[in-house]
Amino acid sequence: MDLTRTSNETNMQLYNEVCERGSGIITSAYSTSFSLGILALSKEMRAPIRNIYGFVRLADEIVDTFHQFNKRDLLSRFREETYRAIEEKISFNPVLQAFQNTVHRFSIPLDLIDAFLDSMEMDLDYRSYQNDSFQQYIYGSAEVVGLMCLCVFCEGNQERYQQLLEPARKLGAAFQKINFLRDLKSDFRDRGRIYFPQVNFMDSFDLSLKKQIEEDIESDFKEALKGIRQLPAGSRFGVYIAYIYFYRLLRKINKLEPKKVMESRVRVSNPEKIYLLATSYIRFRLNIW
Repeated sequence: MDLTRTSNETNMQLYNEVCERGSGIITSAYSTSFSLGILALSKEMRAPIRNIYGFVRLADEIVDTFHQFNKRDLLSRFREETYRAIEEKISFNPVLQAFQNTVHRFSIPLDLIDAFLDSMEMDLDYRSYQNDSFQQYIYGSAEVVGLMCLCVFCEGNQERYQQLLEPARKLGAAFQKINFLRDLKSDFRDRGRIYFPQVNFMDSFDLSLKKQIEEDIESDFKEALKGIRQLPAGSRFGVYIAYIYFYRLLRKINKLEPKKVMESRVRVSNPEKIYLLATSYIRFRLNIW
């Protein structure tokens, strides 16, 4: 027996486990709702999804949080380090190490990663999105994240991946549009961003426009649910939980006047999340969802 090789393999396994724990900590710290959804996945899918979340969260922090630094330079270095980690299959950055392992294990296409990083770069320049740039941003910032997760859920089954590709995109788009609505105050007032096309929220965010946006999200959710029902058993309930949580956010937003949406950030309390988890599980088990 080659004891040196065995020792090296053990050490590498330990390093990878530590890196995955790091992505798990990031997921738990930044999103209790996402963490609940992940716990509802089959055990073998949890770490890969956390690894994806850790990667996208880190990039998002560069453009949204690190204001006292050169964000363009940081994002450029992050992009370079991401590609290098994937190419060399190793990184000293624990988040990138966990992510590159997931990319290789589940054959996540590089064009999805390109689109995501491009959307993060857009946040450095854009302050008001028009139709084309809005669709590009939605695709890169949200839809491709859903597609990365779908690669994990389908576990290499390309036929199923292609079948569920459009519903996965719709779900990612719905999640992101809800985030835009609930973060209007911070995006517009704190960062000067207007994501929805041809909208000046200071003058034209009225009830009619709010309803138009909500109906668009409802349409995305309707198509997404069809895909969730066709997901593999190991991922179906976890994705359904995320769907239920965001749908509840939409329902809360539905009840608010436009001014209230601008002034506050809609939330689902932790007790309510637990209630949603329990009731959704019952409906799921009874197949009445």
